[in-house]
Amino acid sequence: MSITAGRTITVLMGGPDAEREVSLLSGDRVATALETFDDLQVVRRTIDAPDLDALRDVLTADVTDVVFPVLHGPWGEGGPLQELLARIGIPFVGCDADAAALAMDKIRTKEKVRGLGIPTPRSSHVGADGTIDLKTPFVVKPIDEGSSVGVRVVTDENQASTVVSELRANHRRLMAESFVEGRELTVGIVGEDALPVIEILPSNGLYDYDAKYLRNDTRYEVSPPLPVGVEAMLAKWSQRIHRGIGGRDLSRIDWLLDTDPDGTPRPWFLEVNTMPGMTDHSLVPMAASASGTSMPVLCRNLAAAAFSRG
Repeated sequence: MSITAGRTITVLMGGPDAEREVSLLSGDRVATALETFDDLQVVRRTIDAPDLDALRDVLTADVTDVVFPVLHGPWGEGGPLQELLARIGIPFVGCDADAAALAMDKIRTKEKVRGLGIPTPRSSHVGADGTIDLKTPFVVKPIDEGSSVGVRVVTDENQASTVVSELRANHRRLMAESFVEGRELTVGIVGEDALPVIEILPSNGLYDYDAKYLRNDTRYEVSPPLPVGVEAMLAKWSQRIHRGIGGRDLSRIDWLLDTDPDGTPRPWFLEVNTMPGMTDHSLVPMAASASGTSMPVLCRNLAAAAFSRG
């Protein structure tokens, strides 16, 4: 893959979603990485939720050859932005609108993954009246957010109504998922290749938004020691999920690893991110670096993949 000299890459960031600040950090880092190449023109654009004409004006003004949309959340990562970009007709990094919408909906994604024969914790919608058809402990989370926004662990049924009421103040659709106590692992996909496994070791036991972006006490271990066969299984299953949802260019698949009653290692799929974070805390750049691909080369390769689609 290559992208010829003199091409203009417009890095979009911001958006109207709860992860706007993360997007700004990610977008700045992507733009900075691409700016290390003297033969590329890099344009930074911070957007809110533009309509088709407004977005077309932003991109046409820059004579854009490729768009790198580094947005996270339902609008920027979940389909609406991708639909607008497709209608404009400029190639862009990441999956199309249908795949983005599927991956952003955690319930639909889990149904897809079950259909691929991959285990995922039992889950259910939170009813309009707050009913949850699971036994404690379970996790309550928005169906269409990322970065662990709004994730709450419920260990006592008496907590459930309070947690649901608090989350419903900002999130219309909620899901509950059986709590699995295990090692937190993630696998990045770039192109069709699986990157090294990363184990996430949060200091307080929960890898929430603060642990991801606001604190510096979360530890990460690249290629951690795993039971025989687990690393290969995670790579194969992550690639299958990436293809199964219609992923394109990159994604990150999150897992929990526990053991069954016989002591056999048991991975559980949690969720897939079709535009994973690109901050200095983010895991796809970390895994790519560990496999020998620097952040500038990673970003250029992703832009080249989009450019090659014309």
